Amino acid sequence: MTEDQVGRILSVHLPGVEGLCAGCRWWWARLSPYPCYQAEWAARWHARSATRRFLDGLR
Repeated sequence: MTEDQVGRILSVHLPGVEGLCAGCRWWWARLSPYPCYQAEWAARWHARSATRRFLDGLR
C-alpha cells in the first residue's frame, strides 16, 4: 500500500450517524461501529510509516 491509498481509506472511513462508520455503510452497506477494522488498520499503517520516516531522519 502507498501513503496515498492509506490516506484515501482514512478519508472515507469516518464516524457517521450514531457512531457508525460512514465508509463501511457507503461501500458495503455494513453497519460497523467506528473505528472499524479498516480505519484502525490504516491509522496503524500511517503511524508506522511516520515513525519510520522520523527514525530514518535521525541517522
